[in-house]
Amino acid sequence: MVGIIGYGSYIPINRIKSNEIAKVWGEDPKRIEEGLGIIEKSVAAYDEDSVTMAIEAGKNALSNKLSKEKIGALFFGSESRPYAVKSAGSIVAEALDLTPNLTVIDTEFACRAGTAGMVAVYGMVKGGIIEAGVSIGSDTAQGRPSDALEYSAGSGAGFFIIGKENLIAQIIDFYSVTTDTTDFWRREGIKFPSHGGRFTGEPAYFKHISMAMDGILNKTGYQIKDFNHVILHQPNSKFPLTVAKRYGITQEQLKHGLLVPYIGNTYSAATMIGLANVLDNSKKDDLILLVSFGSGAGSDAFVIKVIDPRPPKIPTLKYIQRKKYISYVDYLKMRRLIVK
Repeated sequence: MVGIIGYGSYIPINRIKSNEIAKVWGEDPKRIEEGLGIIEKSVAAYDEDSVTMAIEAGKNALSNKLSKEKIGALFFGSESRPYAVKSAGSIVAEALDLTPNLTVIDTEFACRAGTAGMVAVYGMVKGGIIEAGVSIGSDTAQGRPSDALEYSAGSGAGFFIIGKENLIAQIIDFYSVTTDTTDFWRREGIKFPSHGGRFTGEPAYFKHISMAMDGILNKTGYQIKDFNHVILHQPNSKFPLTVAKRYGITQEQLKHGLLVPYIGNTYSAATMIGLANVLDNSKKDDLILLVSFGSGAGSDAFVIKVIDPRPPKIPTLKYIQRKKYISYVDYLKMRRLIVK
């Protein structure tokens, strides 16, 4: 069996409420909260970026039961790496004392980059190329001031170690889909991403989530009712809840994996932080359905079975509950959108 042998998450302490942003731009706070289903979002501090958050998540994931020498690969998934040209994953690997005998690859596929790394590591472990490997999803996402993304783009990291020994959860199977669908993009040198607004829904998010979900269900023979937990990529609350309604996914199944109302869309980390919180709250033999989405566009779907629940040192809920509210001006300063 191949599966998750260690995991951890990290969410910055800073939060800004949706109504704080709405007031600045003269929007109706109630309409924003109800429309996006986001109450507040996490904000990386001045001294935090996708690398530092990944390191914190990694510290949380690497327990005494894990031998670092067995980790033969690290995939760093992000669209907000601190360097345009320089490996971010190498910094994480060095900081966590995983170097030098491993392969490090930085990946980018919008919000899918973290789960794409999980697919790659799973294949390398299953094929016997390495004993264990790491996949990271970490982002300090930004939206243009006054854009809809400003209400949702959050910060956080998920860190998963995949191997064969002392499994926390078995990855039973996966299914991936990809098409060339330009729903969200940012060219080199442009500070903020662009998107197709309401047109990003059906041709992008819903289409790929549905293709991946239908694919994994057909491949494995499971039905939605068989799963104790379902985690869907969450750019907002509206999209995953719409999918849930179409597929008959219950609120109880979404309970631990739908975190966007409290931390925003953490992009590459979104489904991975959701999975971390689900594993924190799971019991032996629980079945988990995980479906990611990345603009550009594609989805990865996984069926995961809990073998031996072992929550990390700091559970995800503790990061969610640990928070400090900031003003819009402080938010702009922390994201370096204004300087002193």
